[in-house]
Amino acid sequence: MATATATASRAVRTRTPTAVLALGVFAALRGAGVLVVAAVAWWTGRSPVKVLGESWDSVWYLRIAEHGYGRTQMYPGIGSLQSDSAFFPLYPVLIRCASLVLPGSLTTAALVVAWIAAGAAAVGVYRVGEHLLGPRGGLLLVALWAVLPHSLMLTLAYTEPLLAAFAAWALYALLRGRWGWAAGLAVLAGLTRPTGAAVAAAVVVSAGYEILVRRGRPAPGVWAAAVAAPAGWVSYVLLVGARRDDLLGGYFAVQSGWGSRFDFGAAALRSARNAVSGGHTELATTVTAVLLVAALLLAGRLAADRTIPLPLLVYTGVLLVMTYGGAGFFESKPRFLLPAFPLLLPLAALMAKARPRTAVVVTGVLAGLSYAYGPYLLLVSGVAP
Repeated sequence: MATATATASRAVRTRTPTAVLALGVFAALRGAGVLVVAAVAWWTGRSPVKVLGESWDSVWYLRIAEHGYGRTQMYPGIGSLQSDSAFFPLYPVLIRCASLVLPGSLTTAALVVAWIAAGAAAVGVYRVGEHLLGPRGGLLLVALWAVLPHSLMLTLAYTEPLLAAFAAWALYALLRGRWGWAAGLAVLAGLTRPTGAAVAAAVVVSAGYEILVRRGRPAPGVWAAAVAAPAGWVSYVLLVGARRDDLLGGYFAVQSGWGSRFDFGAAALRSARNAVSGGHTELATTVTAVLLVAALLLAGRLAADRTIPLPLLVYTGVLLVMTYGGAGFFESKPRFLLPAFPLLLPLAALMAKARPRTAVVVTGVLAGLSYAYGPYLLLVSGVAP
């Protein structure tokens, strides 16, 4: 791992395509994490493929891909009916399409889609980092993103890799003034996860700013991008509402059945307070509280940097509001923040100014912690990550 990071640092000074290098760094760091999880799963008598592809929410996506929507279930002790309509459709559609051309099971197809998306996301994250910090800063941004405590989720059959890919490339398109690409990617993000709305918000606010700056005569495509960007998210929310005979409230009623509602962070604050005060002994809960505080500190540092472009601030801000303000699934909040890679820009900028050996050591230490925490979270903790 340290060797891979050192090699990456040297290769920045060569003619190796840096986007390929960034993908290689991500693949090496995350591939090692997958091998650790697979080894622990095998050692405990579990199938590594099932652990990676059929854990928690992955099962819902696989069933949607195989049978379509319409499944509900009642968990004992919860007392609410949980519907698969809470899960957005693009990932199951891609799983189904991949299964038609790939050998093996739906689980294999789901993992292939997630891994391809994770790779595309890594290159997109690099492009954003390179645009703002230069090649070395971009590589360090990818490396930091790959060794986050919850970065294991980027290699599971989950939707975070797909959302991160659409978000990173949409933000890069906005930085380059490519409004059509940004809007199209925002539509796809809105069909991937509820938090895909953050990508649409970045496009809409950036378009509004462009219109104001140019006094009503913006660059071609800006108006169309502002109108089209929210279409994916809005269309699915309205479709679920129409199916439940409550156009505007139906989807949110479905989310309420899962215990998800917007309470301005009251539930998250209670959970964090219990974790800090020792009222909850679960390690995952304590780690979640620490990570949420760290994310807030990074957000403050990001907002204070006047060189950060508006699209990144809007996207990250909306994602933070949706994550912190939503009730339910406290231990899942760090996973929800995985696509918020701009939070790592201040750290990447700081490391880019440090000596290469320092960057190698920091990356190695973080990777070791990530490789230890990932198997615990997935195989030991018993809470939904």
